[in-house]
Formats: sequence, structure tokens, C-alpha cells
Amino acid sequence: QAQAGWLQHDFGHLSVFSKSRWNHWVHKFVIGHLKGAPASWWNHLHFQHHAKPNCFRKDPDVNMHPLFFALGKTLSVELGVQKKKFMPYNHQHKYFFIIGPPALVPLYFQWYVFYFAVQRKQWVDLAWMLSFYIRFFLTYLPFLGLKGTLGLHLLVRFIESNWFVWVTQMNHIPMHIDYDKNVDWFSTQLQATCNVRQSLFNDWFSGHLNFQIEHHLFPTMPRHNYWK
Repeated sequence: QAQAGWLQHDFGHLSVFSKSRWNHWVHKFVIGHLKGAPASWWNHLHFQHHAKPNCFRKDPDVNMHPLFFALGKTLSVELGVQKKKFMPYNHQHKYFFIIGPPALVPLYFQWYVFYFAVQRKQWVDLAWMLSFYIRFFLTYLPFLGLKGTLGLHLLVRFIESNWFVWVTQMNHIPMHIDYDKNVDWFSTQLQATCNVRQSLFNDWFSGHLNFQIEHHLFPTMPRHNYWK
């Protein structure tokens, strides 16, 4: 599931086939049938992220501020001045491991992707999603029963969630996070992204998103060319 996530990311950025429509078609198959999520949902969130990375209220990836985490030096000071205290932020480095990585995919994404598809009437995406669950249950029900199959699905989502959150947070959250200052596009991308050391494991584990700077500057570039 994690590797299928990096694969659908490639198709979503039109970086595999030379023709855009081929990327769109296969993107729907990979994210819908192999992962059980709608392509339209991913496009809606991810395009906003690339347009305004780490810009509060414009990048969906930093929407966890201020309900769960105090992000960035500027926004953290703002919370202190306003004396807003939704959570014990002085302990966020401890409860991050409980709220962040384990919970995002199984508790939030799992229901929200269906809500998104139905609300926006993305019936083709919904059909692809349902094909994932039909295939999954037909595969495992005869061997594990209903409880076992549901347990396996939850376990897979739990492991995937930890994997996904670590990769997506390590190359953005350490960087500048603030309101949109209308800085030029190039500078906006650079101040919000950082790379993680290249290694065979890191390349595989992150789907080459350890080259986050290169990815944000050249989002349609095939991932195997980032190192160049």
C-alpha cells in the first residue's frame, strides 16, 4: 500500500507517460483499485499543497495547526500571544507519535475519502474505490473470516499510516511555515522543502520524495531523474 501510494503520486503528477490522459487513466486505477481512494480527492488536496506549500490555510498538509500541533516559529508565537491552548503544545513532541502517524490513514482518511467522493459526485472514482474493497474481501474472507479480514485491513492501514506520515512530514515540517506572504513561486517552494540524505533504502522508503526540493521545483519530472 505504501509503495502503491508513491506510484499513484507519479501518475498524479503526469510523470510516467508522455500523454497526460494515460497518466490520468492509470492514476485512477492505481489509487482507486489498488488503494481504495479517489483520484479526484488526491488531486484536490495535492495541487493545493504544491501551489502554496507550508502556507497556513492554503496548504491542506498543515491544517493540523492549531488544533493538534503548533507549527512553525511564527504561528507558534501567535498562539502564545493569543493565549489559545487547544492542546498542551509543550508536549507535542510526545503525543505526535500517538496522534500523528498511527491515526491519520485509518481514522481520518478512511471515512473522509468516501465522504469526498459522494459529496462531489465523483461516481467513477467511487466505483474504483468499491472495486478495491470487493477484491480485498473476496480475497481474504475465505481464509480469515469477517473479523480477521477487517483486522487485517486495519493493521495494513495502521502500518501504512505510520510510513506515510513520517515520509510526508520529514521533508516539509522542519521548514518555514507561515501565512501566505505572496512570495515568488520559486522562493515559496524552496523555503518549504528540504531533502533527506540519499541512500538505497531512503530512495525506496520515500518513493524518492527524499528529493523533495527537486520534486517541488520540477513536479512532472520522473522520480528516477531527481538525483541528476
